[in-house]
Amino acid sequence: MTKTARRAQVVDKGVVASAIRSSFLKLNPRTQLRNPVMFAVYLGAILTTLVWLRSIGGSPGGPADESPGFVLGVGLWLWITVLFANFAEAIAEGHGKAQADSLRKARTQVAARRIVDRETGATDDVPAPDLKVGDLVMVRAGEFIPADGDVVEGVASVDESAITGESAPVVRESGGDRCAVTGGTRVISDWLVIRVSTKPGESFLDRMIAMVEGANRQKTPNEIALAILLAALTLVFLLVVATLQPFSAYAAATSGQGSPITLTVLIALFVCLAPTTIGALLSAIGIAGMNRLSRSNVVAMSGRAVEAAGDVDVLLLDKTGTITLGNRQATRFLPAAGVSERDLAEAAQLASMADETPEGRSIAVLAKDRFDLRGHDLERLNPEFVPFTAQTRMSGVDLDGAVIRKGAAGAVEAHVRSLGGRFPEGLQAIVREISQAGGTPLAVSRGDRALGVIELKDVVKGGIKERFSELRQMGIKTVMITGDNPLTAAAIAAEAGVDDFLAEATPEAKLALIRDYQKGGRLVAMTGDGTNDAPALAQADVAVAMNTGTQAAKEAGNMVDLDSNPTKLIEIVNIGKQLLMTRGSLTTFSIANDVAKYFAILPAAFAATYPALKALDVMRMTSPSSAILSAVIFNALIIIALVPLALKGVRYRPVGAAQLLRDNLLIYGLGGLIVPFVGIKAIDLFLSAVGAA
Repeated sequence: MTKTARRAQVVDKGVVASAIRSSFLKLNPRTQLRNPVMFAVYLGAILTTLVWLRSIGGSPGGPADESPGFVLGVGLWLWITVLFANFAEAIAEGHGKAQADSLRKARTQVAARRIVDRETGATDDVPAPDLKVGDLVMVRAGEFIPADGDVVEGVASVDESAITGESAPVVRESGGDRCAVTGGTRVISDWLVIRVSTKPGESFLDRMIAMVEGANRQKTPNEIALAILLAALTLVFLLVVATLQPFSAYAAATSGQGSPITLTVLIALFVCLAPTTIGALLSAIGIAGMNRLSRSNVVAMSGRAVEAAGDVDVLLLDKTGTITLGNRQATRFLPAAGVSERDLAEAAQLASMADETPEGRSIAVLAKDRFDLRGHDLERLNPEFVPFTAQTRMSGVDLDGAVIRKGAAGAVEAHVRSLGGRFPEGLQAIVREISQAGGTPLAVSRGDRALGVIELKDVVKGGIKERFSELRQMGIKTVMITGDNPLTAAAIAAEAGVDDFLAEATPEAKLALIRDYQKGGRLVAMTGDGTNDAPALAQADVAVAMNTGTQAAKEAGNMVDLDSNPTKLIEIVNIGKQLLMTRGSLTTFSIANDVAKYFAILPAAFAATYPALKALDVMRMTSPSSAILSAVIFNALIIIALVPLALKGVRYRPVGAAQLLRDNLLIYGLGGLIVPFVGIKAIDLFLSAVGAA
C-alpha cells in the first residue's frame, strides 16, 4: 500500500466489519474491566437484563410499576452503549492492524548468504532466523535483506517501498549516516555486505508491527490520570445513585404518596449522568493519535512520545536538510576588476566539469542560467582534470595550456602568487564580505590571474520562516543546531527566523543544551540520524530518528520517520497537540452533555416519588418512561456519532492557549449543552409517534 493510499483510507469496509466482530468479542468481562467507566455500564446492562427476565417470569420482587417493554428497552440500549464503546476502540485498532498486516507481508523469510571467511569470500546459506548479532551477510541485486544491520562494504540502491510506501529507491553505503538497512527490503542494484545488528524477532519491522497494531500500546501518564478521574467520578455517581433508592422509599412511606425509584430507573440515571461519552472514546483517541502518526509515515515507539509531542515547547532542528536545502548552492559570480562576469562564469564552469559534488553541479547550473553556457565537447578539448584534495583545497582543469583552478580563497591566492601573479585587494574584500554574511567564497583563477569569486550559500527552504512564526505563536522556541562557525550560524539563523542557535555543535554540546532546557522545566524535541546524535536523542523528550540514519540513532529515538524528512518534527508536534486537543474537547463535550441530561432524566426519575418535580421538566417530555428511555438512547448514539471525530482528531490551529480555551468552551462546551436538549427531545417525539413511549 502506498503512502498516499494509506492517507486516503479513512474508513475501510474491511476495517468496519472486523471492528463490528471485535465489538462483541470485547464483551469479555476481563476486557471490560480495563475501562472502569464502561465496566460500570456493562454491569448495569447485566442487572437490567436480569430485572427484565424476572419481570416476564412473574418472579417475586419483579418491578410491579414498570412494564417489561420499558425494562427491555433500557437494557437493550445499555448493551448497545457498551457495544458502541467497544466499536470505537476496535475501529481505531483496526486501522493499525490493517497497516500491520501490510507490513507482515514485507517480512519475507529468506535464506541468508552468511560470510564464513571474509578474506576468501567463502559463504554458507542459512535461514534468516538463524542469524546472530555480528554475522556478516552478502546481499546481491534482486535479493531481500535478511535482517536489520549496517552496511560495512559496498554501495547499492535499496527498495524500501514495503516499509515506507515510497517507490523511489534509496542509496545505502558503508560509513556515514546512510549505512542502516532494514530486514525485508530488497537490493535492486550492485551488492552489499551487511553486519547483522538485531536478534530474530526484535527487528525494526517486528517492532513496527507491534506498535502500529497497538499490541504494545501503553497508556500515557495523562491518559492514566484522566482515566482515574473518570473512574472516581463514576464511583461518586454510583454512591449517590445507590443512596437514592432507600431515600425515595423512605420519602414515599412517610408521605403516603408516590412510589420508590425502581432499580431500572436508578441504573439508567447512573449511566446517563456518569462520564460515559469520554469514557467510551478515551482509548480510541489515544490509538487514533498513533495511527495519525503512522499515516504520516512516522512510527512511534511509545504512546507517551506522541503525547509529549503535544506539550513540547523547545524544538532543536538541524540546519542542513531541515532549515536549508541540504547543500550549499552557487548564487553569485563576483568578478575582479577588469574581468567580465561571463568570463568568470565560463572559467568556473570549466573548472567544475569533473566536479560531481552538489556544489560543483550548482556552479554549472548557475552559469547555464545566467549566460546560457552549455557543456563542452570534452573529446575535442582533451582536458586534463585536477581533482580536489584536502592538501591543495582546489580542483580544476588544464586546457589548451590554460591552468584553471577553483577552490578555497586562501588556496587559490597562494596558487596565483606561486605563478607570479597577485590576488587583488578588491577580491579579498569580497571574500571577507561573503564570509561575514555566512556564505562560502570560492576563488577562480586562470594561470597567474585571479578572475573572481563564486558565492556559495545555504539556501533556506521556502516557507520555513512562516512555519517558525507559527511555532512561535504556539509558544514553541526553535533552536538551530549546526557545525558552522558562530558568524555563519548567526546569518542563517536570522534569515530563517529561528529563535536561537547552537554553533560548532558537538555531541556533548547538544546533550548539555537539552539538559539545560529540561532543568528549566522545558520539554525538548529533536531530530537526528547519526551515531553522534544518539546521546542527545536518548536525552530528548521527543526524539525523532531518521530511517536512513544509523542503527544507534534509531535505537535512541522514540519515533522513527520512515520518510527521513527532518521537517517532519513540526508535523509531529501538530499531531501531538491535536491529540491533546481532541481529548480535552471531547471531555468538555461529555461533561456538558451530562449537565444537559440532568434536565431530562432527573425530573422523570423522581416524578414517581415527588410528582411536584414535574414542574422542573423544562423539556416537556411525553412521559417519565419516555424521558428516561430517550436519555439512554441519546447516551448511546452520541458515542457512535463522535467516533469519526475521535479518529480524525480536532483540527489544531497555531493560536494562543487562551483563545484555544475560549474556542473549546464555545464549541464543545456550549455545543455539549445544546445537542442533548435537541437530541433527547427528538427521540422523545419519535418514541411518542411510534407508540413506544
